[in-house]
This record gives sequence, C-alpha cells and structure tokens, in this order.
Amino acid sequence: MPPRRRSTRYGKYIGGPDPLAPPVDLGEALDAVAEDVMAGYSPEHALREYLRKGGSDREGLDDLAGRVQRRRQELMSRHSLDSTLEEIRRLLDTAVTEERKQLARDIRMDDTDRAFREMLLENLPDSTPAALRELENYDWQSTTAREAAERIQDLLGREMLDQRFEGMKEALENATDADRAAAQEMLRALNELLDKHRRGQATQADFEEFMAAFGQYFPGNPRTIDELIESLAERAAAMSRMLNSMTPEQREELMQLSAQAFGSPELMEQLDRLDENLQALRPGEDWTGEEGEGSGQGLGLAALSDIAELDALAEQLAQTYSGSSLDDIDLEALARQLGPSAAVSAQALSEIEQALRRDGYLTRAPDGELRLSPQAIRRLGKSLLEDAARQLSGRHGQRDTRNIGTSGEATGATREWQFGDLEPWDVSRSVANAVHRTVAEGGDASRGVRLQVGDIEVVETEARTQAAVALLADTSFSMAAEGRWLPMKRMALALHHLVSTRFRGDALELITFSRLAQTVDIAELTALPSIREQGTNLHHALILANRFFRRHPTMQPVLLVVTDGEPTAHLLPDGQSWFWYPPDAETLEATVTELDRVARRGTKVTFFRLGDEPGLARFLDALARRADARVVAPDPSDLAPAVVSEYLAGHGRKGRAGAGETEDLL
Repeated sequence: MPPRRRSTRYGKYIGGPDPLAPPVDLGEALDAVAEDVMAGYSPEHALREYLRKGGSDREGLDDLAGRVQRRRQELMSRHSLDSTLEEIRRLLDTAVTEERKQLARDIRMDDTDRAFREMLLENLPDSTPAALRELENYDWQSTTAREAAERIQDLLGREMLDQRFEGMKEALENATDADRAAAQEMLRALNELLDKHRRGQATQADFEEFMAAFGQYFPGNPRTIDELIESLAERAAAMSRMLNSMTPEQREELMQLSAQAFGSPELMEQLDRLDENLQALRPGEDWTGEEGEGSGQGLGLAALSDIAELDALAEQLAQTYSGSSLDDIDLEALARQLGPSAAVSAQALSEIEQALRRDGYLTRAPDGELRLSPQAIRRLGKSLLEDAARQLSGRHGQRDTRNIGTSGEATGATREWQFGDLEPWDVSRSVANAVHRTVAEGGDASRGVRLQVGDIEVVETEARTQAAVALLADTSFSMAAEGRWLPMKRMALALHHLVSTRFRGDALELITFSRLAQTVDIAELTALPSIREQGTNLHHALILANRFFRRHPTMQPVLLVVTDGEPTAHLLPDGQSWFWYPPDAETLEATVTELDRVARRGTKVTFFRLGDEPGLARFLDALARRADARVVAPDPSDLAPAVVSEYLAGHGRKGRAGAGETEDLL
C-alpha cells in the first residue's frame, strides 16, 4: 500500500512572533553598551540604559512606559474617573486602616490567621483597581472596614448602571434600600415596555406612563419610545463592544464585580434581558466592535480593569523592583493596551538582553559583576579599527582594508608558490602561466583554462621586523574633563585589535599613567573609570615601557605616547609619587632621563599631543628633538586613525613616513 501523501495547509497569520522576522541585530546594542562602559559605567548599568532608551528603530522601555502612562491618562480623562478613583482610594484606605486596628486588638484571633491577613494588607498593590481585585473575597473583621468596602461596591454598582443609563450614578448616590429597589423596578418596567414594543403592541400612552413613573432616570428626556431605544441601544452596544475586546478572564472578572455591585442577582438578570431586547430592536448597531468604532461612553467600570492592567505594566516596564527581568513583562497585556507593535518591541528587547548573555558578549565575573567578554572587546576593537580605516580612506582615497597587516613589503619580483606561503598571489602571472601550459599541452585556451598549483606565483616581499609596541595613555582627570577619555579608549581598542589580528608577531603593552603608572590589559582599560586624580607621571610610564622593551630584546621598540598635559609627577626611589604643579625641575629632569634610556635602544617614538596648551607643545617639541621623535597633534576624534597610521608607517620600514605622507593602509 503506497504511503499517504502529507499535505500542508496554510492559514491567515493571527499573531505571535513573526516567523519571517530576521534575528535581532546585536551590533547596535553592543556598541551602545560598550560606549557607556568606556565612559565609566558598569556593563549592568550600560545594558539597562540601552534597554531603557531602545535603538534607532526600536522603542525602549521608557518609550513603552510613556505610552502606558498616556493611555492611562486618556482613560482617566475619557471616563472622568479621577473623582471616582479618588473616592474609592479614600474608602479603601479607611477599610485597610480600620481592619489593621481590629486585627491588632482582637486577642481571640488565631495567630496564623492574623499573620496571613496582616501580610495580605501590607502587600497590597499600589494600584487602586489592583488592590480591589486582591481584596475581592476578603472576609473583613472590622465592621467599619466592611461598611467602607460595601460603599466601594455600591459606588462600583452605580458606575456599572451609569454605563447603561446617563445620570444613574448621581441619582443613586447615598441611595437607600428603597432607592435601589426602585431602580430594579424601573428595569423591570422598562423590559416589559420593550417586550410589548417588540410585539408591536406598545402605544405612546404606554411610553408616557413609563416616563411619568421613571423619567428621573432619563435626563435626556426622550419624547418617543424610539428615541428612548436609540439612546439605550447606543450605550448598550458600546458596553458590548468593550466586553468583546476583553479576554475571557477579564470579562468574567467584570461580570463578577457587576454582580456583586448591590448583591442583587435580579439586577443582572434584568440587565441581560435589557440587552436582549435592545439587540433585537436595533440589530444595525455595532454590537461586536468589528466596525472599528471606539469603545463608547460611560465605560468607567471597565476602564478600572484597564487601569489596573496598565498600572501593572508600568511597574514591569520600570524594572525597579528587586529581581526584575524583562521576562516579567506581560506581552499579552501590553498588546491589548498598546497594540501588537508594543509587544514586539518588548519581546525584541528581551531577546537582545538574552542574546548578549547567551552569545558570550556579557559574562558574569566571580565577584558577581557583569563584564564585557573578550569576544565583545574583540568585536568592538574590530568595529573601531574599521572606523579608523574609513576615516583614513576618506582623506587619502579609497583602498582595500583587507591589505592591512600583510606579511611584508613587495619587492617587485614574483616567485612560484610554496606550501606555507602567506604572500598575495600575482593573479596576472598565475593566469598567464595557466594559459601557456594549456597551449603547450595542446589545449584550446580560448575555451577557458584551469589553474594548477604549479601555475601560481606569489608577490615576493621583504620580511617585516617584529615590533615591541608600548602604548602610553594619559589617564589623568583632565583627559575625561576635556572630552578626551572616550577617544583615548577607542584608539587603544583599535590599535590592540590591529596588532592582535594582523600583526600577531608583535608585542603590545598598554600602560596608563596619572599620579602613578600601571600596565593594564585591554579589558581593564576598556572598563577603566575616570578618577578625579591630579598628576601626569610620564616618568613612571617610561620606566614600565623600558622594562617591557628589555623583555623583548630582539624586537624593534616602538613607543607611542598619548597625553594632554606636561609631566607633573615622577616616581621617587621609595616607590611613592611626587606631584607638583606647575611642573618642577626635578620632575622634568627625571622624565627626560628616562626618555633618554628609551631612545638609546633605537626606539621609534611618537608623541600624540591632545590640546593646544602652549607649555605642553613646547615640552613635547623639545622631547621630540632630543629623542629624534615625532609629534602629532590630532583632533580627539581623529586620534585612533592617527595612532594606527603612525604605527603602520614606521612598522618594518627602513625610513619614517613624513608628516604629510599618506600611507597605503587601506
């Protein structure tokens, strides 16, 4: 028996995650997080900031919270709920206060029951509607508290009736049992009149008799039964549309609240009967909401449920409570209140947060702190190096960034490829070799040729000299105060990525200096916060650079110094730092002496001067003359391309590029 063929059926997309949506792009998020980390914030704070602000084409938590607040204000304004909620809040506070007093003085109550009740009252939600839901089935022990709760139910019952009958809430304010009975009698008489009208038996006299008895409930003063039906049907249809827009759970909750309003099942029966009559008499009304109309007027009671949901969403989006997570956000509620796009935005933010952790860009250190991982730092360095390359190519013409860091300088000659060669192919000679071989073998080169290993020739290059590169970065407070902190870090990351990926044979040492100097790794430099510490101890930094060069005696020493101030500190024999401003002669002498030791190694030295301070310019120019060094004065935004260009210009070359000479970097 042949196997049954499986068929696939396609239907309308009805919501949920978009199956065709591209995966979330972590690039923008990671760049934003890294930018804040380099500015001195913790990765945890930086991630929260990105989630709050969102991306260039994605709403953040603050945007969604703002929309939630505007939606809440709209509901409050549309349904004039300010006074109602204010009264309910006052009654609720009274009920809770009196109940706590009763629990405290009731010595006969079981301790476990007392503790449970006190805990419930203590942990009520701040949202008034949400608190009402928590206390819906609470058994009040205080008589005063129970009376306040009943008044709340009475107020909600009047809200519910006001949805159907304009002015009913005010008419029933401070109502007695007789008043409530009269309202139910009105509903019964109204349904009898509508039943009679449906059968075609109602007369104008019947209508006038009804209005004479119950006209106070209809301030619109309809003149005919049709006018009465029109006004009632419009409000009832609005109520029906609202109920259809709610989830089954919300509908059930609202109906239970309505049924409890006066503790009167008869009231609900009469209202259900009224809806049935009105739908039969006015079938043309939009009873389902499919025509796209608004929710109608007088839906105060339903709005309370929406407000409770909006209050919960506001708390979830704020993420300020202990243990908060984006997983806490009720996406279904968000979609109900703000539309599907809001839920998509919140889901995307959650996926970004999870992906940054899952894909290894953010890691948890042993001390519990969140940190940028080596993978994230590599990606950031790659991005910053590409930015530096683009800046250089924009100034010097378009070039291919893939050629940065090739194995040597081309000599102009070629040779046959050998196993292990990393030199670039000479494509023209390789293809020519294949053509000659094909013709010699009797083939037709016009019909195409196939390259073989023996055809390939590579560009012959001179071996590059390995370099020991010491990057000295000024981290005194003036760097942060003058807006040079982030450019310095971007430069260090770009250079680190270039050396670690394109010049793996080189050694790079990162040395920071302020009051004292220290050797740091790239992760420490990336996360280094700015500290209000005076002192520019270039002397100590040069000592550390000399130690680094001594550890790599066979490599070409390269010293790159980035600073925005004259030396104002030096290291004393006991290891302490001596600081004085303006710079004193002892500090300058110690700095110059250590630079002389560096220069005697044949070190290629470049100073990168940030700022236009005349004293610094004169000092660095004097140092450059003494050490046969160069001084480059880039704008902070151009610091990374300047350092990368200078590193490549002097790397493995017999001569030094001139100040205005363009290197073929990119």
